[in-house]
Amino acid sequence: MTTADLAGLLAKYDPGGFFCEMFGHGPGPAPGREALVERLDRFTIRDLKRRAQYAERELYNLGITFTVYTEKDQIDRILPFDVIPRVLSAAEWDVVERGVVQRVAALNALIWDVYHDQKIIKDGVIPAELILGSKHFRPEMQGIDVPFRNYCHVCGIDLVRDDEGVFRVLEDNARAPSGVSYVVENRHLMQRAFPDLMHSAAVRPVSNYGQRLGEALAEMAPPEVTDPQVVLLTPGVYNSAYFEHIFLAREMGVPLVEGRDLVVEDDRVYMKTIGGLSPGHVIYRRINDEFLDPEVFQPDSVLGAKGLMRAYRKGNVAIANGVGTGFADDKAVYAYMPRVIQYFLGEDAILPNVDTHLCRETDGLRYTLDHLSELVVKPVGESGGYGITIGPRASKAELKVCRDRLKADPTNYISQPMVRLSVSPTLVARGVEPRHVDLRPFAVTGRETWVLPGGLSRVALKRGSMIVNSSQGGGSKDTWVLG
Repeated sequence: MTTADLAGLLAKYDPGGFFCEMFGHGPGPAPGREALVERLDRFTIRDLKRRAQYAERELYNLGITFTVYTEKDQIDRILPFDVIPRVLSAAEWDVVERGVVQRVAALNALIWDVYHDQKIIKDGVIPAELILGSKHFRPEMQGIDVPFRNYCHVCGIDLVRDDEGVFRVLEDNARAPSGVSYVVENRHLMQRAFPDLMHSAAVRPVSNYGQRLGEALAEMAPPEVTDPQVVLLTPGVYNSAYFEHIFLAREMGVPLVEGRDLVVEDDRVYMKTIGGLSPGHVIYRRINDEFLDPEVFQPDSVLGAKGLMRAYRKGNVAIANGVGTGFADDKAVYAYMPRVIQYFLGEDAILPNVDTHLCRETDGLRYTLDHLSELVVKPVGESGGYGITIGPRASKAELKVCRDRLKADPTNYISQPMVRLSVSPTLVARGVEPRHVDLRPFAVTGRETWVLPGGLSRVALKRGSMIVNSSQGGGSKDTWVLG
């Protein structure tokens, strides 16, 4: 089958010269997509939009939202869902899976070393100031031993695909990556709204994520505990990812608690219940380090519980993700990850980085300033697509502002070439058009690392946009990994 054979929904689809997740470099469907393309092409735009409206109503009815914070308001929105799935073959997924497992192993090795021997710093692989000067480095963690040397219990590795179809790591998320609830709920929506598309498709399941996460977290409990109690610690209803916190607690079958529900006595953590105090052994926290324990970090925090770090240091409770992991997903540290992988694992990176220039370094800053209109400039500590300047699409005024910021605080920025992100067929008002996508696979680590088959495919719904973040107008797709 070639694009010339298509007569229905996809007949006029044109990837516009980008690598396409459905058609590769064309002209026919990429391996494994043939049956899906044939079924999709039988749809009319009207029928597809009708089913898409059903899916959108389901999102509203289920309360699957995130919060956008503006200067004046907090706005709850559904994450726009595109009904045309993104498909990965078994061979493609094998590369992603192996690369993510390798990445998580290197991140854990790096964090353990930094809070213990600091050999990677002494050997000059990473500059000391880059690690020790990070606002996310926690000296309180030095010398604390965590089970299996595992700090990154849940890790989201953001990937993009270039013109050659090669997956590249865009950034690491080692603190509290969000979005997995959409992965599972998107699949449920597809199963309800498009059973005919999924019929006979050997798509690997994602519904067991909660079970796998709960089992991995339970493995982190103190060794003398035979029946571990896991709790999910949330900042509360006003957090942007509160829906996900409820979702994960329900999927794991564990209590959802706030800091006021926890108390520490004799360096052990207890949960307040109507029957009295009940022990807690593992805390899956969705709050930042600085709010976790007012005894150690921010003294006026009401989101955590006083004494958690004492219990953590004594080994009486496990905290996931580990305290102090944030320096490891700093965008400046990201640039060193290929060297980190080689240093600790003795391997080349399976998933290469996007080329990165560190503006904290003289050569990196000079190159960035000389090629500003060609590069993407990012602040090292931001997320959600905020603070990014896309040189090729920026105005002269925007480039000037970016240049001034770089000169004023070069250590806060990195720059990268603008990757021509792959595209995927996407339903828009005018029909089916290409839109840029990325991929966030989720890795769950207990004794070993398991990667959820697929992950969150985010899609830039605005024509021509490269920014896929939900806070910047992006949506999501169901991601199919074929058996």
